[in-house]
Amino acid sequence: MIEWPARIELAQLPTPITKLERFSQRFKDTTIWVKRDELTGTEVSGNKIRKLEFCIAEAKSQACDTLITCGGIQSNHCRATAVLGARLGMKVHLILRGEEPDVPEGNLLMDYLCGAKISYLSQAQWSSHEALAKKLQDDCVSGGGKAFFIPVGASDEVGLWGYIKASEELNQDFLGLQMEPEYIVTATGSGGTQAGLIVGTQLLGMKSQVVAFNVSDDAAYFDKKIREDVTLWKQRYNQEFDVEKMKVKTVEGYLGPGYGVAGPEIFDTIAELASSEGIFLDPVYTGKAFHGMVSELQKGDEGQLSRAKNVVFIHTGGLFGVFPQQHNFRFD
Repeated sequence: MIEWPARIELAQLPTPITKLERFSQRFKDTTIWVKRDELTGTEVSGNKIRKLEFCIAEAKSQACDTLITCGGIQSNHCRATAVLGARLGMKVHLILRGEEPDVPEGNLLMDYLCGAKISYLSQAQWSSHEALAKKLQDDCVSGGGKAFFIPVGASDEVGLWGYIKASEELNQDFLGLQMEPEYIVTATGSGGTQAGLIVGTQLLGMKSQVVAFNVSDDAAYFDKKIREDVTLWKQRYNQEFDVEKMKVKTVEGYLGPGYGVAGPEIFDTIAELASSEGIFLDPVYTGKAFHGMVSELQKGDEGQLSRAKNVVFIHTGGLFGVFPQQHNFRFD
């Protein structure tokens, strides 16, 4: 029995799991399913809200009235935090990596509409973002308030609970379908979703292997980051869990030019899934991971998803990030 910490129910759960009837026909023996976490809400769509349910509950328990967090200019996590802050009557201050654009689009537009305060740091300045967050917390105290800092992607020992809880939901999905997939596939950018799934499936004794496709950094980074976060989670919540038995599998080779930058093959994959199934991916996270998954499946037993009868892809959202890159799609 898992003892859960405080949580605020903010997401529309459970999300459905969908069989890709037409897309799966390209594979002889493999069926692809999608866990539709892009449907956790409208304005707060995606995986981040699952983590924020626990992070904001922790902030509330500390009597905080302000949320401070950080990420890229088109950060889904920052957008979800801004929306939830407005919904819960909390102030939000975002620290964003990059130059302030002339016209806000996509997630950034929603940040502004929700009333979030925004500080911009260049790539060269980004190493100081935690120091800036600490200063903002001090300023908040000076003004009579109290601010809670949430790291990039809400990927820490608190946010980890989000996808431990999601694993419990997945387990129920699989029981209902009378199917247990060989692989659960996700994009990984800050490691929290990947880590939560690894811990959750291990705690629940699920046989499915969690496989992540990195959209930033490399496999060595995620192995280190996840083991550190899980160790902190064990200590903070007094959990019995064998970190040494964790299998952290991150498949490299599909990052492309870099974080947030995708090649034409990713936009083609996004369009292909949209036209065949009416499901929309994004070029930063899910497009790259889905493309990587399909590429590995096409390699058969030589790929990283060998002997897969059923594969479940975690759709972590990101739709609003499509619009600032719409010029990259090719239409005949």
